[in-house]
Amino acid sequence: MDDELKAFIDAKFQLPPLEGADKTCSLEEAVRRNVNPGMSIHFAGRSGALFYQLVREFWGKKGDFTVISPYVSALLLALIRGGLMKKAITSFTGNTYPTPGPNPLVQKAYISGSVEFENWSMLTITQRLLAGALGWDFIPTRSLIGSSMAEENKQDFIILNSPFGDGGQSGLMKPLRPDVTFVHGLAADRSGNTILPYPLGVDAFGAWAAREAVVVSVEHVVPTDYIRSHAHLVRIPSYMVKAVCEVPWGAHPGGLPNCGIPQYEGYFDDYEFATLIKDASMDETRFMSFIREWILNCRDHKQYLDKLGKDKLRYLKDKAKPHSWVVETLAAVPHVEFKRESNQLERMIVAGSRYIADLCQARNYRTILAGVGLANLAAWMAAYRLRDLKYDIDLVAENGMYGYMPVPSDPTGFSMHNLPSCKMLTNIETALGVLAGGSAASCLGVLSAAQIDGHGNGNSTKIPNVYYIVGSGGANDIASTCSETVAFATAGKERLVKHVSYITYPGDKVKTLVTDVGIFEKPDGKNSLVLTSYIPHGTAIREDEAIKGIRRLVGWELEVAPHLKKIDLPSYEEKMMIRLFDPQGFYTKV
Repeated sequence: MDDELKAFIDAKFQLPPLEGADKTCSLEEAVRRNVNPGMSIHFAGRSGALFYQLVREFWGKKGDFTVISPYVSALLLALIRGGLMKKAITSFTGNTYPTPGPNPLVQKAYISGSVEFENWSMLTITQRLLAGALGWDFIPTRSLIGSSMAEENKQDFIILNSPFGDGGQSGLMKPLRPDVTFVHGLAADRSGNTILPYPLGVDAFGAWAAREAVVVSVEHVVPTDYIRSHAHLVRIPSYMVKAVCEVPWGAHPGGLPNCGIPQYEGYFDDYEFATLIKDASMDETRFMSFIREWILNCRDHKQYLDKLGKDKLRYLKDKAKPHSWVVETLAAVPHVEFKRESNQLERMIVAGSRYIADLCQARNYRTILAGVGLANLAAWMAAYRLRDLKYDIDLVAENGMYGYMPVPSDPTGFSMHNLPSCKMLTNIETALGVLAGGSAASCLGVLSAAQIDGHGNGNSTKIPNVYYIVGSGGANDIASTCSETVAFATAGKERLVKHVSYITYPGDKVKTLVTDVGIFEKPDGKNSLVLTSYIPHGTAIREDEAIKGIRRLVGWELEVAPHLKKIDLPSYEEKMMIRLFDPQGFYTKV
């Protein structure tokens, strides 16, 4: 090759290390240039710093924002307190950590009508964003049919008989296209090609669907040649992005896995800070003090990080390391009473875990997708029980975790401690749409409910015009599409009701209800739950006494199986497992 030809090739075909328009700017510039009152804003997860800046820019002004997010919780509640949110399109609204539950700010906004809460499931919000991204006029779903959400959202949801004459039905939903999407990623180049951390959760669908702007914050702004060498992790292309902000720790108080890229350290969710938010938000005055201290009085993100302190930041990075759960477990063990007699919640979890394990073997289920709380702990225990029996089972979490085995110390459903054991990391659409209810799925759903009736219909959303609970999350998607569902609820006539006032998920596929007093099942050919076994309050309780007590705790006409079984109390090993999973008793403390 002659020198002239070589020079031509080098000049013409060599890729530049930096490419594209420079869109880097401060958080302040990004929000001011791209957000106007009345816009719909999609929070694509882990966007703490962007959210803080939005609050700083619009506090005391008329925001009138429509928030589109699977979760309206923790920090997002500040938009309600500040009167900046007029509507929430969401699947969950309330407290998330340490346990999910209602929030008084939400109750007040719901009853007063100051915020409109439009309830969907986690999967259907994701699907609607995907439809918006694809430019479709509608998108089909198997979720929502038979729920109160289908009735409430008739302007955006219809049920259609299959046009191919196979007798099936599908829901059709309008697309969602936010005006602006906020997203925090691991890295981006100056032009906006963005690497998102796994699991993806709601993924980049809201960014792809944004009408006017995608505002990206990242831990690191990197050269374009770095993006090329990690192109398999890029989820947002630069042409969609209007602003790129380099914001280390920009996901806080959320965590950020490092995606297996060794040169970047991840950091864990800040549970202590999440608890601080939750406790403060239970009282309007205290929450206002929190907002002033941590948002309004911090002039920028650097001052916020300085306030958190280097020790806290180092702790969160150390906690994100693969085996940090061992240290946490050993620290918790001295405070755990392994020999204490089991309480009713622990007995409920153990009874449910045994039932789930037996059911998986009997019906050849290969995956389990569980909701939060007691249902999740029972599924975790069942997975270990099945592993000991050499039965292959994979746990799925709705945020996109597949094939994980939970470790001790942290009962949180999406704990980052469980990421290293995952066999696949994906998104909500894959977890809830394919792994739970796809054509090749063999999945058992395991759910909790605030209320459940004798037909298995569950309510975790609201008592209309009286009380807002939390919403569906992925519950409707699981109950609608999994092959079968086992539900969990504690007993009491306010929870085991004759008819739920709002159907978060229909009971058609709910074949079993596990409670702290016994297990109810639907016999073949029946659509109502029958008591088939009871959990004793003591080792010598008689069957007739148990039935009498249970009858007082059930809101429907109790039907008892002819051969009622007595459930054995937890073994010492079972008690150890529960207490190692939940050493602080977040879910198991009576």
